[in-house]
Amino acid sequence: SVLGLAPVIPVVVIQDVADAVPLARALVDGGLPAIEVTLRTPAALDALAAIAAEVPDAVVGAGTLLTPEQTTAACGAGARFLVSPGWSPRLLAAMQDAGVPFLPGVSTASEVVTLLEQGVTEMKFFPAEAAGGTPYLKSLAAPLPQARFCPTGGIGAASAPSYLALPNVGCVGGTWMLPADALAAKDWGRVTELAREAAALTR
Repeated sequence: SVLGLAPVIPVVVIQDVADAVPLARALVDGGLPAIEVTLRTPAALDALAAIAAEVPDAVVGAGTLLTPEQTTAACGAGARFLVSPGWSPRLLAAMQDAGVPFLPGVSTASEVVTLLEQGVTEMKFFPAEAAGGTPYLKSLAAPLPQARFCPTGGIGAASAPSYLALPNVGCVGGTWMLPADALAAKDWGRVTELAREAAALTR
């Protein structure tokens, strides 16, 4: 289960492949082994492959999956889990066939019910803050107790604990431990420090 690896999954956008390994090592050193590399940049697949090959303690996954072809490419690069912002029947089938854990994105009760019908119980709730935040997720817990979520989208260090306190939340996704100025300066020590604070959040 992806949801049990750490309370926080860093959502990483990598522009330069050279940053991939030191960034991943900084996150792992801070106690966040599950790293979602989003497929939003030309460097993403090569970055994912570099982390998979050179940072053995990292559990690297691919995010922002939109097509079955991306699913195949991500697994070929070494992805150990898959995350999508939403899902279609074709994309869901590809993720189910991939042989690794996956989190299809949902934002409505109907989407959750449809996935539960297909045996999927772990999902990404996205965009978390815009889609209703903790009140919405709390309201899903009673009628849909078998569904568990990784909310992502607009969550920061201040709001993460309120999500993690919910019974149907296994972890949260976020970027707050990856501030743009630290990445630009390649200040991996600061990333490790922020990752350590995030890893200390309780579920």
